[in-house]
Amino acid sequence: MTAAAIFGCAGTDLTQSERDFFRDTRPLGFILFARNIVDPDQLRRLTAQLRDSIDDPAAPILIDQEGGRVQRLRPPHWRAAPPAERFGQLAGRDLAASCRAVKLNHRLIAAELTALGIDVDCAPLVDIRISGAHDVIGDRAYGGAPDLVATLGRAAAEGLLEGGVMPIIKHIPGHGRSMVDSHHDLPHVAASRQKLSATDFRPFQALNDMPWAMTAHIVYEAIDSESPATLSAKVIAEVIRGEIGFGGLLLTDDLSMKALNGKLDDLARRSLAAGCDIVLHCNGDMAEMRQVAAGTAPLSPVAKARYEQGQDKRKRARLAEATTDMAALRDELARLIA
Repeated sequence: MTAAAIFGCAGTDLTQSERDFFRDTRPLGFILFARNIVDPDQLRRLTAQLRDSIDDPAAPILIDQEGGRVQRLRPPHWRAAPPAERFGQLAGRDLAASCRAVKLNHRLIAAELTALGIDVDCAPLVDIRISGAHDVIGDRAYGGAPDLVATLGRAAAEGLLEGGVMPIIKHIPGHGRSMVDSHHDLPHVAASRQKLSATDFRPFQALNDMPWAMTAHIVYEAIDSESPATLSAKVIAEVIRGEIGFGGLLLTDDLSMKALNGKLDDLARRSLAAGCDIVLHCNGDMAEMRQVAAGTAPLSPVAKARYEQGQDKRKRARLAEATTDMAALRDELARLIA
């Protein structure tokens, strides 16, 4: 029985205890971080080990490869992708060129990932940039205009899908107004429901047909003053599934982030009870993963259907040609953003 969880691992090769834990727990998939990465050959070996541990050659393997500050694959083995802000700046001069550049950039990211056995990217970030907010979003955002963010976010997602990689839009329903970093503290957003609907929610609404989304660990006081979105049945039902209309697979942000207080088994239970489909735990700490697993249910029939629909969408979107000239794409991207 597949568990409704995605886990990290501690190092560059699986330990026997990790193999045993994953075999027994059978998570849906895995996520990689810089601590897991040395070079292409090592990373291909690790992705194979992860899938072998649960005897599933199609298990999804995730990574954060946005570009700019947030990219786990870096030189000298991989390309340094630009931050989202750079594409937003280009859009101010030439929107069509910016859309093309974003799509090319994400086609290149997809090619880099699939060559390593990675098939899900925690991107694009479609939070809007808010003046005066914490810079945890900052240049990771395409800009502050919801329609522009939605347009460039769609180009990014399409580039990933065409390259065979599943995109995850984040952080639904919007992280841009956070005044603190949710990796360390729980943000509270006091903006009115009307303001949120007119701004923060709009890019997600425009991209509600995307296959996966990741929640925000943020309290939206106008909607639920007690619980962050990840743990709020009201936010998930009324906003994410309701107003925004997102119908795909809903993944929590990392449960080990300091924004969330409580025991990890309880956080896992509460996330799933609130309406998340999958819980995410990233740091590879075995004791913590055992706690998360204790609170995690089997993948629900609804979640399984959403997952399979996403897989079908990716297969339909992937371009058939296997001989795309990646060097030509890199050259075109360089000309566009020069």
